Amino acid sequence: MEVRVKKSIAAVILGLAAAVAVTGVAQAQETGRGSGEVRRIQPDQGKIAIKQGAISDLKLPAMTLSYRIDASLLKNIKPGDSVSFTAERVGKEYVIKEISN
Repeated sequence: MEVRVKKSIAAVILGLAAAVAVTGVAQAQETGRGSGEVRRIQPDQGKIAIKQGAISDLKLPAMTLSYRIDASLLKNIKPGDSVSFTAERVGKEYVIKEISN
């Protein structure tokens, strides 16, 4: 009986590990390229709002969206600029990793 319990526990642990591994891979793939017009910049809060076209890789329709962004990426960016960017989904937020105008 004790051997069965240990085998069952081992199977559950392996199943959970596999589920975590698959989830990690799926999240890593949620990256996409987009373009649009900068509407607002909040460098002190690490945010930028962009009126963008659809980004199919992130399943985002055309809209204005507020992204998280490292303030160092905003040096040459200002409201009204047309930009191209790479963003990824991190939990429930979208984070810009690269941006150019």
